[in-house]
Amino acid sequence: QDNHLTPEPEADAVDLIRRLYLDLIGLPPSLEEAQPFLANPDAATYEAMVDSLLASPHFGEHWAVMWLDLARYADSKGYEKDSNRNIWKYRDWVIKALNKDMPFDKFTVDQLAGDMLDEPDRDQLIATAFHRNSVSNDEGGTDDEEFRVASVIERVGATYETWMGTTFSCVQCHSHPYDPFRHEEFYQSMAILNNSADKDLYNEQPKLFTYEPADTAVAQELIDWFNTRLPEDLTSDTEQSLYDQRNQIFENLDWRRIEAEEFQASSDLIELIWPDQKVLWQVQDSSWVLYEDVNLTGVTEVQLRSATALDIGGYLSLHIDSLNGPELTRIAVTKTGDWEGWQGATPTEDHLWKSFSTEIQPVAGRHDLYMRFWMAETYIQHLFYVDRFTLQQSESPEDRYGSRFQQKLESLYEVPAIATPIMRELTGEDRRVTRFFDRGSWLQPTDTILPAIPALFMKDGSGPVDDRLEFARWLVSDENPLVARVLVNRIWERIFGLGIVKSMEEFGSQGDAPTHPGLLDWLACQTKDEYGWSLKKLIKTMVMSSTYRQSSRLSPEKLELDPNNAWLSRGPRIRLTAEQIRDQVLAVSGLLDRQIGGPSVILPELEMPERFIPWWAVTGRDAMYRRSLYTFWRRTDPFPTMITFDSPDRMICSSQRIPTNTPLQALNLLNDTTYYRAAESLAAGVIKPDLGVDDEISRAYKEIYLEEPTDVQAGLFLELYNSTVESHSEARAVRAVYREDMVQDETDLRGMTLVVSAMMNLDAFVVKE
Repeated sequence: QDNHLTPEPEADAVDLIRRLYLDLIGLPPSLEEAQPFLANPDAATYEAMVDSLLASPHFGEHWAVMWLDLARYADSKGYEKDSNRNIWKYRDWVIKALNKDMPFDKFTVDQLAGDMLDEPDRDQLIATAFHRNSVSNDEGGTDDEEFRVASVIERVGATYETWMGTTFSCVQCHSHPYDPFRHEEFYQSMAILNNSADKDLYNEQPKLFTYEPADTAVAQELIDWFNTRLPEDLTSDTEQSLYDQRNQIFENLDWRRIEAEEFQASSDLIELIWPDQKVLWQVQDSSWVLYEDVNLTGVTEVQLRSATALDIGGYLSLHIDSLNGPELTRIAVTKTGDWEGWQGATPTEDHLWKSFSTEIQPVAGRHDLYMRFWMAETYIQHLFYVDRFTLQQSESPEDRYGSRFQQKLESLYEVPAIATPIMRELTGEDRRVTRFFDRGSWLQPTDTILPAIPALFMKDGSGPVDDRLEFARWLVSDENPLVARVLVNRIWERIFGLGIVKSMEEFGSQGDAPTHPGLLDWLACQTKDEYGWSLKKLIKTMVMSSTYRQSSRLSPEKLELDPNNAWLSRGPRIRLTAEQIRDQVLAVSGLLDRQIGGPSVILPELEMPERFIPWWAVTGRDAMYRRSLYTFWRRTDPFPTMITFDSPDRMICSSQRIPTNTPLQALNLLNDTTYYRAAESLAAGVIKPDLGVDDEISRAYKEIYLEEPTDVQAGLFLELYNSTVESHSEARAVRAVYREDMVQDETDLRGMTLVVSAMMNLDAFVVKE
């Protein structure tokens, strides 16, 4: 009223149910789902529908996208090589946490410091992958410490932007020019995050290994077999994870195989043969792999399974403790078969592989083991493939326990485990010292810095914040009122299209002032104190409000006075996100695969070379129609549909997507292969022998928009149908002159497909009314 505006009446039932479905689960309602509300659109039916959608397993899928933008989630590491990263378990954890309505304070602590809790469970460890999403550099010749430091610095900025809505990252180089953050305070916060065990290695350790449900049963059966046959003092601890029990059995039997994890037989590069090892090309005739902390006690022999098509051959040497450390042995590798190996072809047949072995100089204790590759000549890099490298003892498990044990060990080793990078805090002498970087340069370290949070946020009598766990708990404590307001603002922006504070990433002096400060404060206090940090209760409060349920009709007066709807005098009208547009197309066509979770999928449109497709990804027809958030996300080459509709590349934390309107978007909607197949699928479903074209057009429109087209719309669609059929018939007549084997006439399907495609390109389809 202060702005001379009045609220709009409640939106009609069709707009309201579509708005609600798209906001809560990211998918449109089907005709069947919409019928109860359309038949009786009263308050009780509306609330029941809200509760049903909040309980839907698709709720977590939709709301996870916002968090994945903040977490800079991707299936690759970034930088020049942009190698694959197996971290989809974290994405699935976010979906499950949101579906369970995990309180946001726990959601925060688990992600920032789940590994530091007392006896953390598997999910709490997977949650810490939030900060393992930061980019890392696998390029040969780079300084690991430089990029480890760069990753920690990025984590500081991402943490403050995600939870505090603060542009803290610029304080890395200088004191904040507008807000009271001092240069030194950035490094006090960096000291909190600087003691995680990861260090920009190729293998991305530390990791958590878990089994998928089907593999869990197989592994459990094998472990139970060993536990009934091994002496009591050698059986595994049932309190341990299944993967830890497996490793305990290996250790008890003195059976230690050093083998590449996540082996990819389709690769033609040594770096990808060992995707979890630290690999560096030194020169053309030498490269090396580091295996950390290997127990060499009792090892008497090295076995290697290799393949090479090159007559020149080569060899590898083993060194301990450093690349030029004492040499334990060397193994010559000669040609193993004839195939196009010199051109990078993969040795896929068993007869192309050969085993090589040699005795090893006895060494006791645990050491870093360097395996160094050499070539007889220097003109080619791809010398040979290795898929197994084994350290043998004088007495093998087979000698000690019999061939049955050996077979079971082999079977247990072959059960695949999913490796997820996680956080782990360093302890004791391994803890790092954090130094102040003059003007932000890691090459100019000066004074030692102790962990602390910025003085601006410290109250009188506040205790110290020494590590990630204390920091995470402080973030969501009563001493910090900002996190709840940032959270509420993010949820509000997703639902209403504009934050109460418009600048999502900046709550400081240079950010936008809140349009409704009292509302922001009230919602923040409700969320924290009354709702127990429940996101579902917060969202329900918003969508049950009369403000949300208004019509989105825009009068000329309101367009002039409040074009962005900052004063909430009408309902939200927002362009859908990239994921929502694609998912809606698949949903209304009936093609959408509604399976929840699982490995990322490689869509045909990504056109990834086979050697870059990770073994755990899903490809082919099974991948084509999954929800968009499951699409394999390569940072340097993201899925084109996502980028076209303004998704971030996820190199950095992203607080907000800015919608644009470009010709590429229209071209994508009209010509994308998936969208055409979806239009064809829906067209085929509405064409019936007993229906006229008018009825078929009406039925297709109703499947998409839940209501009949207007007379004007129906007339235009019929005109489009007739012109398409006519053009297609003329083209067929021309082709028939030259071809006798004409296929069955699909003229009707072509015409209706184009009509459905046009329906899916209307403005009403890509916006939430």
